[in-house]
Amino acid sequence: MLRIELLIDAGAALGEGPLWDVAEQRLYWIDGWGKKIHRCDAGGGGLVSRDAPSEVGAVIPREGGGAILALRDGLYDFDFESGAMDRIVDPDPGHARIHINDGKVDRQGRLVFGYTDDDETDPLARVFRFDADRSVHELDKGYICVNGPCWSLDGRTLYLTDSPLRTIFAYDYDIAAGGVSNRRVFADYEALGISGYPDGATVDAEGCIWSVRLFGGGLVRLTPDGAVDRIVGLPVDAPTSIAFGGPELDILYVTSMSQPWGDWAPREREAGGLFAIHGLGVRGVAERRFAG
Repeated sequence: MLRIELLIDAGAALGEGPLWDVAEQRLYWIDGWGKKIHRCDAGGGGLVSRDAPSEVGAVIPREGGGAILALRDGLYDFDFESGAMDRIVDPDPGHARIHINDGKVDRQGRLVFGYTDDDETDPLARVFRFDADRSVHELDKGYICVNGPCWSLDGRTLYLTDSPLRTIFAYDYDIAAGGVSNRRVFADYEALGISGYPDGATVDAEGCIWSVRLFGGGLVRLTPDGAVDRIVGLPVDAPTSIAFGGPELDILYVTSMSQPWGDWAPREREAGGLFAIHGLGVRGVAERRFAG
């Protein structure tokens, strides 16, 4: 039976970036605008939070311990226990109106991440790959707001969302070199008649893509050929991102936002909360740690 639980009544300005770390059996997630990094167990217990000096785009555990933290001015080494952070690189310096918005690790342990235009109006954002040797490589450009990087089960297709365009794109992904080619539209929310804006995304163990419907109050499951398979409603209008987790990878965690944006303002007391969806009947895929 499907059950949606308010796991943590966080009131996050912009809850984002949920990631289940299999080794620790902990869920990492962030409040991007609230400048916080969170960690909790599968049931929401043991919550520990750390402050960040600027907007947070992603937190990614490392195989060698600690994490990679994406902040407004670049990538940092981050120690969750002490809160210490040391900048590694600013991949796209000299632009006052952009910041890193989302990122995830590919099947080979490389981090793919992208930026957003602060105003979410102009195609100023680029997509990069950060390798284990700590080199940075541009993959694409011309995005307004990069969201939801995730891969097909074989790792050979990369999905990337441009939220203001209401479109999820797909690329051929070179699993050996980490390059991309053959960019194409995978799912156009408007053409599919889906309300809201695509935001965070993940792939389940059956190869289907789950996409959040920001300002649409729910989730959509898409088949690998881009067809709508399932719609799931949520108790908040502005869910932001998702990740499968829990000991059996059968809980879908959903972040949400509470800070007004443009003409939108939250109507629900639970806005900004962290939710857990049980009973979907599907499992997720274990996420890799960053290899460097």
